[in-house]
Amino acid sequence: MLTQLEQSKKRWGGQNKVIDNWLKERQLLLVAYCELIGMPQKEDHNHSLPSQQDLTRFCQILMDYLSAGHFEIFTNIVAECNEKGPDDKRQADTIFPKLNDSTDLALQFNDKYAEMPVDDLPDNFDIELSALGRALEDRFSLEDQLLDMLVHY
Repeated sequence: MLTQLEQSKKRWGGQNKVIDNWLKERQLLLVAYCELIGMPQKEDHNHSLPSQQDLTRFCQILMDYLSAGHFEIFTNIVAECNEKGPDDKRQADTIFPKLNDSTDLALQFNDKYAEMPVDDLPDNFDIELSALGRALEDRFSLEDQLLDMLVHY
């Protein structure tokens, strides 16, 4: 995911302030995710748990990132695609439902874990976090396709 981010920054960085800010938010999200999965963690009931602060911070960054995409980037892309014609609109229309799937997963994760005390995290928390990571990776690829459409207008 970090390699993908670097490629995205090289490809679209500096072309648009909104995109630059969004890519910075993506980087913050990835760093927070990596910290959440890779940090020294406390032991509890034979599984590792993140700190409450790190989990809350990750969920906040996740929501900020999703909001920026939906309310800043995607709005611009929809407007541009509607102006450009049916082929671009069709391409965007195939991408957005896939993005909505990952949005739903991220919102469910946030709703479930953002305010849950870490001592109450279920045994399958790491599995759900891993599933979210895979969904984010897929999401970044889809978002990059949309960015490519936006930047070429």
